[in-house]
Amino acid sequence: MRKYLFSGAVLGSILGAIGVVKATISGPRDWRLLLMWVSWACSLAIAIGTVADDEKRRELTE
Repeated sequence: MRKYLFSGAVLGSILGAIGVVKATISGPRDWRLLLMWVSWACSLAIAIGTVADDEKRRELTE
C-alpha cells in the first residue's frame, strides 16, 4: 500500500483532485464538470496501474 501512496504519479493525481473539488464547489454544474471528474478518475487509474506494472516488472527481474 505504501508504494501506491508515495508514488509521484499517484500523489500528483490526488493533488489534481483539489482543483476538481474546487471547480465542483464553485463552478457551474454542467457537462464539463462531469468530464473533469472522468478525466481525474482516468488519471488516477493510470497512475495506480503504472505503479502496479512497475512492481510486477521489478519482481520479474529479481
